[in-house]
Amino acid sequence: MARQVPFVTVHAPRGMVTTVDHLASGAGVAMLRAGGSAADAAIAANAVLAVTTQHMCGLGGDLFAVVHDGTGVVALDASGRSGSGADAARLREAGHVAVPFRGDVAAVTVPGCVDGWVALHERYGRLPLGDVLAPAIDYARDGFPASPLLAGAVRGLAGVEHTDDYPPGLRAGEIVRRPGVARALADLAAGGRDAWYRGEFGTRLVGLGRGQFTPDDLAARHAEWVTPLQLEVWGHEVWTVPPGSQGYVTLAAAWIAQGLPLPDDPDDPRWAHLLVEAAKQAGHDRPAVLHEGADGAALLAPERLAPRRDAIDEASATRVGAPAAAGGTIHLNAVDAGGLAVSLTQSNCAGFGAHVVVPGVRVFLHNRGTGFSLVPGHPAELGPRRRPPHTLCPTLVTAPGGAPRWVLGTMGADSQPMVLLQLLARLLHAGQDPATAVAAARFVLTGPDAAPFGVWTDPSALRVRVEAGAPEAWTRGLRERGHEVEEIEPYAYVAGHAHVVGVGAPALAGAADPRARTGAASGW
Repeated sequence: MARQVPFVTVHAPRGMVTTVDHLASGAGVAMLRAGGSAADAAIAANAVLAVTTQHMCGLGGDLFAVVHDGTGVVALDASGRSGSGADAARLREAGHVAVPFRGDVAAVTVPGCVDGWVALHERYGRLPLGDVLAPAIDYARDGFPASPLLAGAVRGLAGVEHTDDYPPGLRAGEIVRRPGVARALADLAAGGRDAWYRGEFGTRLVGLGRGQFTPDDLAARHAEWVTPLQLEVWGHEVWTVPPGSQGYVTLAAAWIAQGLPLPDDPDDPRWAHLLVEAAKQAGHDRPAVLHEGADGAALLAPERLAPRRDAIDEASATRVGAPAAAGGTIHLNAVDAGGLAVSLTQSNCAGFGAHVVVPGVRVFLHNRGTGFSLVPGHPAELGPRRRPPHTLCPTLVTAPGGAPRWVLGTMGADSQPMVLLQLLARLLHAGQDPATAVAAARFVLTGPDAAPFGVWTDPSALRVRVEAGAPEAWTRGLRERGHEVEEIEPYAYVAGHAHVVGVGAPALAGAADPRARTGAASGW
């Protein structure tokens, strides 16, 4: 028996926002009520999250989005580039075999989040940027209650400089104030992107980088509208961001799963086995093929995917590597009455990022540079002004005829395509409603190296982590087929914080993930 759904699908006639934090969802809906667009709502919600959930996202990270604007689908790549001083040879000479994960500015690329907001607002915003950022400024200046996840994450900041906003022993419900972030957001609202990248934040980042960044690195725009990737799966078109995003893995896994004898009942043991196998086949060579210049269409070519699908045995596990690890990321959805739908994912890369904080503004910098390779000649080798491979992969589904049908995404680092595959299978193949699909038990794949873009797991060490409360037949069936299975807690953090909005008559239907504890789907 599947576990009981702990909440219901939220319906709304005019607009909807789903996030990991009710404060952020409320801010987004407030923009819709004020006459703003889904883009205004998404920026407002993300800005609040940058204040309240710094352990997952923030102004020091990157942003990707997929947008249906009523006429078609476009994608936004707001991933920042490495600084002009980035040097793989220097790190190799210092004895590094990978870009340092934490405690070193070498892991930092120019944060693209603010450029992403500006690009969204310039193209689709209706309200003044100051109005859109006002809720976030208020929460940063006046305070907000710490969530249980934030309170727990703060324990890992011991020894990190400029973290005075978070006192040791912070407990859930205690009020947190972030005056530096409030000041920086107010400058952004008043002066636009230059007030951010050329102002206090940018000036301090250049100094902090000790030669890694120049003022010109920050002056260059880091957000770019790009052609999305798409594949037809289960009678719908599924869209995502092209490389450097790993979104192609989501589409590839869904295409492979569509061609398998996937049962209609998700409780069937074959359901978990075949989806695990589809995820493994789609993603096993990602470190070798994913980089900013990768050809997304070639990675999704039927002649490339069909042999992987055909290699899957309904009765036994295959032995290939697969990605693993959770990370510091948020996803949000926003849909308005005018037909604009935004699927947006924003990230620190891992937890509080690089554990490097810009003084004064007290913004944590992401460690997205760990996606680069230090192998000489690798297509994703670290170098000046390059974009690293990215885990973020917001997703949007259109119905036959091109109208938006589902807006979805998740956090979860390497696990994002696995979570999205399971959601797509439940929504499109099994016909489930958003709440049932989001709350259902999940699996994720893991191995001995849990770092995002670390060395992929040894096939002999690959494990399937299954949430407690999953159908008993999953665990039994996976083990019978040769998978190593590990049971994890119900509604586990590592299984992602996924959110879904269904677009269709007579109303929007949305659900936020219970794994986020404070998540909310808010409608208007």
